[in-house]
Amino acid sequence: MAQSDNVDVKEIEKFSALASRWWDPEGEFKPLHQINPLRVDFIQQQCDGVFGKRVVDIGCGGGLVTEALAQAGAEVTGIDLAEQSLQVARLHALESGLKIDYQCIAAETFAAEHAGQYDLVTCLEMLEHVPDPASIVNAAAQLVKPGGTLVFSTLNRNLKSWLLGIVAAEYVLRWVPKGTHEHAKFIQPAELLRMTDAVGARPVAMTGIHYLPWRGFYLDASNVDVNYIVALRMPAEND
Repeated sequence: MAQSDNVDVKEIEKFSALASRWWDPEGEFKPLHQINPLRVDFIQQQCDGVFGKRVVDIGCGGGLVTEALAQAGAEVTGIDLAEQSLQVARLHALESGLKIDYQCIAAETFAAEHAGQYDLVTCLEMLEHVPDPASIVNAAAQLVKPGGTLVFSTLNRNLKSWLLGIVAAEYVLRWVPKGTHEHAKFIQPAELLRMTDAVGARPVAMTGIHYLPWRGFYLDASNVDVNYIVALRMPAEND
């Protein structure tokens, strides 16, 4: 495993313990399976489609988004520091007949080796699990080509996100295992945009991911109180 100072070993162990259940749509990752089509549609819209584009998915886990983008015709690399999750991702890609390059490497290390090589960089539900999210944002910006797209998703930090993202999701509805999230690590949109401003990325779209029992998961750009996803563009060379 490529070492990095920007890693929480307990977080890696947490997700490694769940690795075998990544592709169980009724298991611990059920919410991710349910929101995956929404996330991928958002990404496709912001990129004018991903067919034929080079993509790197930072913190890819078991490959839910990675595979969906590959299915849509992108040339995808998935990176993560949880080798057990990557093993599951590789096996599932093989079973799905998809060619995906999965690597156990830190984002910062990968960025130093592949600067400016990707049309799209995604980092979904990962920033809230590392000690220094700004370092990941910087790595993502390094990886993308001029004019390329960055997409991040994470959780807002406020009372509502604590009630819904932790109390409801982990203890009442039991969508995800207890201890999956730490509220103090949640990132307010203004904080994330300060990180992206620092690397020169320009916001293009931001929307919230919401759930209602009678409707399921849906996107609503007027409300980013809990889960949210944001697309940004790096300036083109002639900007």
